Amino acid sequence: MFRILFFLMAGIGAGYLLRRTRLVKFTGQATRIAVVALLFVFGASIGANGELIGSLSRFGAQAAIFALLGVAGSLFAVGMARHLFFNGKGGAR
Repeated sequence: MFRILFFLMAGIGAGYLLRRTRLVKFTGQATRIAVVALLFVFGASIGANGELIGSLSRFGAQAAIFALLGVAGSLFAVGMARHLFFNGKGGAR
């Protein structure tokens, strides 16, 4: 756990020190590529797990319902936040 926090803090420090260089302009694209690569590796590890794939039919519908409800709840929360913070009297608009 402390190793992860150490690397996070080291990255924050490096980003702060290098914030005016051209290297930092590519961090958004590099982050996107890294996230896509992590998702691919995660999907490959799930696909390689025979036990998990075998039980997918049993838990698939339940997982889909949870995923849909999670997305719906997130969309609702974003809508409420936008209404409260950006459309009110003291909003940013």
